[in-house]
Amino acid sequence: MAEAGDPVAGPAPPPPLLLGRGRPVGELGGGTQASSQRLLAYSDALLSIIATVMILPVAHTKIHPDQELNESVQQLLATRIAVYLMTFLIVTVAWAAHVRLFQVIELIDDVLALLNLACMMLITFLPYTFSLMASFPEVPFGIFLFSSCAVVIGFVQAVIVMYAFHHPYLLNHQIQVSENQAFYKYHILKIILRGPTLSFFAAIFSFFFIPMSYVFLGLIIFFPHIRHLTNWFTSRIDGREQELPLESFTFYLNEPLSKERVEAFTDGVYAIVATLLILDICEDNVPDAKEVREKYQGHLINALSEYGPNFLAYFGSFVTVGLLWFVHHSLFLHVTKATRLMGLLNTLSLAFIGGLPLAYQLTSKFAKKSHNEIETIQVSCVTIFFGSIFQFAIWTAALFYERETLHPYARYGGKEHAFMFAKLALYPCVSLFAFFLTCILGELSATIFHLMQIIVPFAFLVLRIFVRIALMAIKHIMSLSRPRENVSEEEEACLSPPETLS
Repeated sequence: MAEAGDPVAGPAPPPPLLLGRGRPVGELGGGTQASSQRLLAYSDALLSIIATVMILPVAHTKIHPDQELNESVQQLLATRIAVYLMTFLIVTVAWAAHVRLFQVIELIDDVLALLNLACMMLITFLPYTFSLMASFPEVPFGIFLFSSCAVVIGFVQAVIVMYAFHHPYLLNHQIQVSENQAFYKYHILKIILRGPTLSFFAAIFSFFFIPMSYVFLGLIIFFPHIRHLTNWFTSRIDGREQELPLESFTFYLNEPLSKERVEAFTDGVYAIVATLLILDICEDNVPDAKEVREKYQGHLINALSEYGPNFLAYFGSFVTVGLLWFVHHSLFLHVTKATRLMGLLNTLSLAFIGGLPLAYQLTSKFAKKSHNEIETIQVSCVTIFFGSIFQFAIWTAALFYERETLHPYARYGGKEHAFMFAKLALYPCVSLFAFFLTCILGELSATIFHLMQIIVPFAFLVLRIFVRIALMAIKHIMSLSRPRENVSEEEEACLSPPETLS
């Protein structure tokens, strides 16, 4: 055997990689993975799907094309839409709790992976409980089942926390070396169990006072923001800054969610909305073979021509979903950190984006000059408006703390600021314009509305050219008003037209 100084001997083996409290990776057993990233990606995808498919019971509400959208039908749709918005936001709260949980836990083993799968199984059952709530809003069992699922989900996540703290090498390194592990455990349990506790009270009240159950479920969504706002006002009244928790990592738990996971969840919602549109086309717009033979003498093209308005509605709706994603993508290219308020506004935007399959169903179903056509166009306009106006609100909120939240070139006066403003304002303006057209022109058809949707991408190109010309004109005027050497480098950077498409 070669000696240590023998040139034939290979390099000395590297020291074992230490993990956790000095434990080598090899000693953790084959059940421990190096990272939880794939589990997080799977969980984000599943949660975004579950949140989005909540719209299906609403979108598939049975309304015959000849049936008038009278007060009873409108009330039915309004009730289901309200329950959808509430349950969508509750699922996003569960997702946020999952994000916080895996800020504390950095590694997983087989037990944690299986516990997380059990949690995901319960979450996938939520759309069924929502269907019961939407179909029977005054029957206790639907809301009891939904609330009970939320309680059990919280219990499973609490078990995950207890298991992880019992095996500290699975935790974030900063917690591992901390002397305040008990505090961290209490803190994350408080975050995770807040929603299930309120759901427990909602389940109890469901049997004798259903409105109070909905109040408790609503508190799940807004309680963290109400508490944060209350603490902010209290600190201002007392004239002192809010005290941070014991250590920086605890403060990190109170910080906005990870920008990367916000983007992943958002992308999942947009992708599922687009997928639901084509699933509706595949389900409702494939003619029956017997009908093609008997009614159209075997001519499939003639049979498909009957579905022309539906295909137009699909392409118009898909363009809208795709461009709203494009705007969101452009916005978050400029964002460096999402604040708590930006996270809430993003969730509200996604809730309305998730309602676009309902808008598609209505406009495609009542596309043949029926008396309900105007009302369905208005529903689409309102859905698009709120989905896009909350995106604009994210941008506005980012500008309040632009030094912390935005890249320099996107801040007020930056190269991309003017174009980003125009891009975010386009859909709110177009949807409002279309809505007012329905009020002025009683003959506005769904066909014209969907053609308008398909034309919008060209408006983005026109905006790009218009903003570039406007910035060059301003730059030229300013250069004429004073000598070139007096123009600072910062002003030059702000007025220079953008070079790339965001």
